[in-house]
Amino acid sequence: MAKQLTRLPNDKIICGICSGIAQYLGWDKTVVRIIMVLIFIFTGFFPITLLYIIAYFIMPVDPSSNVIK
Repeated sequence: MAKQLTRLPNDKIICGICSGIAQYLGWDKTVVRIIMVLIFIFTGFFPITLLYIIAYFIMPVDPSSNVIK
């Protein structure tokens, strides 16, 4: 079965986007969150916020989570 990029709502700070990306890449979620903050600082508020909102609506919820979809 191929890997799928999903949100992890059980392991979240805001929406579980960074946790899902970290799981997909096999990285530590803290590293992904730090990278997201650095991107936020160096590109400004709008670009990364827009991408984060789009990712929230596009990325499916992890099927193994116990969250109502």
